[in-house]
Amino acid sequence: MSSIRVADRYVLDREIGRGGSGAVWLARDELLGRRVALKRIGLPPGASASELARAEREARLAARVNHPNVIAVFDFVHEGDAHWLVTEYVDGTTLAQMVRARGGLSPDEAAPVLLQAAEALAAAHRGGIVHRDVKPSNILIAADGTVKLSDFGIARGIADASLTQTGLVTGSPAYLAPEVATGASATPASDVWAFGTTIYHALDGRPPYEAGEGGGPVLAILYRIAHEPPPRLDDAGWLGPLLEATMTPDPSRRPAMDDVVDYLRRRRPSPIGPAPVPAAAAPPALPPVPTTPPPLLDLPDDRTQPMRPAAAPAAPRSGALRAGIVGAVVLLVLAVVGVLLLARNGDDQPPASKGRGSGASSDGSGSTGGTAALPSESELEDFASTYVSTAADDPSAGFAMLTPSYQDRSPDYTSFWGSVRNPEIIDISADPEDLTVTYTYRYELQHEGRREETVTLHLVQDGAGLLIDDAVSSG
Repeated sequence: MSSIRVADRYVLDREIGRGGSGAVWLARDELLGRRVALKRIGLPPGASASELARAEREARLAARVNHPNVIAVFDFVHEGDAHWLVTEYVDGTTLAQMVRARGGLSPDEAAPVLLQAAEALAAAHRGGIVHRDVKPSNILIAADGTVKLSDFGIARGIADASLTQTGLVTGSPAYLAPEVATGASATPASDVWAFGTTIYHALDGRPPYEAGEGGGPVLAILYRIAHEPPPRLDDAGWLGPLLEATMTPDPSRRPAMDDVVDYLRRRRPSPIGPAPVPAAAAPPALPPVPTTPPPLLDLPDDRTQPMRPAAAPAAPRSGALRAGIVGAVVLLVLAVVGVLLLARNGDDQPPASKGRGSGASSDGSGSTGGTAALPSESELEDFASTYVSTAADDPSAGFAMLTPSYQDRSPDYTSFWGSVRNPEIIDISADPEDLTVTYTYRYELQHEGRREETVTLHLVQDGAGLLIDDAVSSG
């Protein structure tokens, strides 16, 4: 079988991952004789100029950040209807995979990774770029311990006109800042919050907001982020003040990323050891770091007062919490719509009225009584692609994309998606009128080998977003 070539220069080897906007391949640059990563941007046939501009923007913004802890962008290739982003290849793992393999890290173990990621994000902010999707799965760790911040696919320049489509919330729900969860535009301060949730995930072994007990559908998670006190960890150690400062609900009181870097540098952590391999081998040990406690985080301007440690929230009772959340969802949706109309800048338009098939389910999944435009075919396909990659990368986050009734009908969800590896969508189509998406995908099931399956998702609109109310599999 002949090798697949791109731009008569890059020879594809194998698929090594999949993000919300397309598959990522390991390839060889025959001109320069080096391994590279090629990300095929998932543009449907006949994609609009704005969709292509969004893909090109990822290349442009990521290339603007010249920093050793940011994935280097080498090229952006147009070949027929395909568009490829060419970047450096990182042979290693992600922070999300490391935590999944090890469990929660100690502050001293997490610090070397967090410091390098913080330096990358600070460099992006100094260059006028908001990342908007900071999370553990976008923090790559090479075998030598070097950390790279990746996936600037939804980033935007602070001074740029937004290319975000009307009514869509960008970013991963579990890591969104409160102001973004209620419809405001992302800022460097919202990246700081997302970095704080990444600290939380690294230490606790799971994100601060997720599906399951105390969790729920996406809209309920957004409500908790926007209206409940941030969760705290009792055993965050010397990272506790930093975690509390970055996860402060008021964005004006969060430290800048340069301040975060200064705080972590005082610890002077040693480089991280080799990244764990996904085989059955035991995870490598991480070297110790100095144990002298660092001083409290110095906040800029008038924010230098000591930070009071917040009490850890009591374990929620799922029944009472769910009733409270469902009762408040209507208020949240109205607030979100109001923010979208009043607070967004002039490049976003208010939602249009919804059409047939857009009603929310009657099980508490988000019936709002409001109006929302029917999503386009490409938006539905993007949602399904994002869902597949999210479920495989973080089953709890994928579970949050289901309606409560479908969650109740899916007791084996986590065990299945926790065993799925390297999903690849090979065909996809959507019907906006019926709010369905049908896709065929290949994946590896742990201990069972390669499979191919066709799935039809039945969706409902939930405020400004979508939830999966059922899925029918064939093949």
